[in-house]
Amino acid sequence: MRVIVVGLGVQGYKRRAVAGRECIATVDPVNPEAQHQRVEQIPLDGYDAALVCTPDEVKVELLTYLLSNRKHLLVEKPLFGERADLERLKALAERNKVTCYTAYNHRFEPHFVRMKEAIESGRLGKIYRIRMFYGNGTARLVRESAWRDKGAGVLPDLGSHLLDTVLFWLGKPVSGFSIQSANRFENRAFDHVVCGADGEPVIQFEMTLLSWRNHHTTDVFAEKGSAHIESLCKWGPSTFTLRDRKLPSGRPDEESVTLVQPDPTWALEYTHFKKLCATGAHNVDNDIWINDTLRGLYKELPGC
Repeated sequence: MRVIVVGLGVQGYKRRAVAGRECIATVDPVNPEAQHQRVEQIPLDGYDAALVCTPDEVKVELLTYLLSNRKHLLVEKPLFGERADLERLKALAERNKVTCYTAYNHRFEPHFVRMKEAIESGRLGKIYRIRMFYGNGTARLVRESAWRDKGAGVLPDLGSHLLDTVLFWLGKPVSGFSIQSANRFENRAFDHVVCGADGEPVIQFEMTLLSWRNHHTTDVFAEKGSAHIESLCKWGPSTFTLRDRKLPSGRPDEESVTLVQPDPTWALEYTHFKKLCATGAHNVDNDIWINDTLRGLYKELPGC
């Protein structure tokens, strides 16, 4: 497959590295290292797919151009826009039989896969509550960015990951999300947000740019036991713990797996994307749900 990288920033460099020799060109209007400033400068017969790593506001127009020209797309998360725009992108991908895949690389974290398997196997029984924390220490980098420190801030950045993870694990959308707290401790945009949904299961997300040591935790509390994730591979060591409940009470039996390894998700996701291109599958429906949920949360944030 011949691919181009559109948007040669932090994520674009990662995507280019994973694509290796399959990347035949790069596009960026401001990065002098890029070979082209505009995607239209690259002959359409020279590539099969684009890895799109641009700011959110230019994505819909760019994706429309690429899908109209029958190019497969891997789009760096999140994919935001008016619902009608996303519906048009979905229809365009289906009409031209090309893949439009928004990348959520955490689906390829080994322990996220283990959590999905534990939930789907029924070993945990009824899921009562899912609590997730996602924090990094990028508040200052975001504040100094030309385009990142605005709007809802950390909510779409990290919240989109958490919403997609719940969709991955449960296999269905969850409704009823609301903001529990939102703060601008250091940034113009929100840098610490807690939100959740009081449904079945109860869900709580906490996301922050103020965790000076990057960290992730997940706790799933359920009828027959509980499951826990401590950290991601890229911030390792990363541990998955599964506990079997003792009745009527007592210390549960426990299984634990700890990984110390480089982040495998980028390469695994790129391989997955190439397989999707053979069928023209897309995941725009996921984007529509994430988009709708986040827009509902935006309405609760002051000044958004």
